[in-house]
Amino acid sequence: MGDVPERWVTADEVIEVRERYIAQMPGFRGPVAYSVARIVGDELTFAHVNEVGGTHLLPAAVLAFVCGHRSGNATYELTREQFAEAVRLAPAGACDAFDHPNLWSWRPLLASTTERSRFVAVFVDDLDVPPLGDRERAVRARLA
Repeated sequence: MGDVPERWVTADEVIEVRERYIAQMPGFRGPVAYSVARIVGDELTFAHVNEVGGTHLLPAAVLAFVCGHRSGNATYELTREQFAEAVRLAPAGACDAFDHPNLWSWRPLLASTTERSRFVAVFVDDLDVPPLGDRERAVRARLA
């Protein structure tokens, strides 16, 4: 997305950047729920799970941008480098107009990894569609 500012301080800056990400992804539709988890063997360690009605659209758009996600229920495996890129592209923490549960949970999840760590991003667009696999089921199990 070109140069990314060190941080976004105002709500207008956060909204403007979010809209720039979305504009670069034709067909993007914000998910109703999503999350990222670190994969260790068969275990998943989840970051913040964005629940129905509580979805933060900027981190969803950043994560979708990195994964290539546009819409629908989908699961994407990510390398440590790809997840680090998502964290780097979302420096909205300086803006106190919004809560930042994704950023606050993504950073420590990333920091506690090795170069060989793997991650999974899960997007849920339609809760009426049966889950596509165990990882999507795990995210849905965490929804309120």
